[in-house]
Amino acid sequence: MNETIQTLKERRSVRNFTDKPVDKELIEQIIDAGLWAPSGLGAQAPIILAITNKELRDRLSKMNADVMHAAGRGPAEDFDPFYGGPVVLVVLSDKAVPTYVYDGALVMGNLMNAAKSLGVDSIWVHRAKEEFESEEGKAILAEFGVDGEFEGIGHCVLGYAAKPAGEGARRNDGRVFWAE
Repeated sequence: MNETIQTLKERRSVRNFTDKPVDKELIEQIIDAGLWAPSGLGAQAPIILAITNKELRDRLSKMNADVMHAAGRGPAEDFDPFYGGPVVLVVLSDKAVPTYVYDGALVMGNLMNAAKSLGVDSIWVHRAKEEFESEEGKAILAEFGVDGEFEGIGHCVLGYAAKPAGEGARRNDGRVFWAE
């Protein structure tokens, strides 16, 4: 089977990372793959915040957990929605571009699949929209020098799985309709 297709079939979300750091060179390659995602009208609306700083990573984790709890979801207050992953790539997208959400989702897909191809595990964690709509989130964007109206699309959490991922779920039947 084609190597790319095999990678797509084998990628799994990881919910228990080790604290082993991910080499910066690998992170840069993963980010580069994300930046090559297709985008509507070639606008390249998404941006990526690359977070390896533990203090900021933990701050975002707390913000994410707070959003989860405010909505009445999630486990105990001390829960880490990033599952111990040491790297967080936050994808945001320029709201002025009509396809910004789709473009950001394609970046997220590229990030996770590139990570798998390089031996790095990942998970997509939601609630970036709510985080970066908050005053604290807007302040973080300002610290990065990000100016404009950006919406958080997702967090691509990277690291190494504490235990091997299981088999993927069987694909549901009845999801393809042909017109020949």
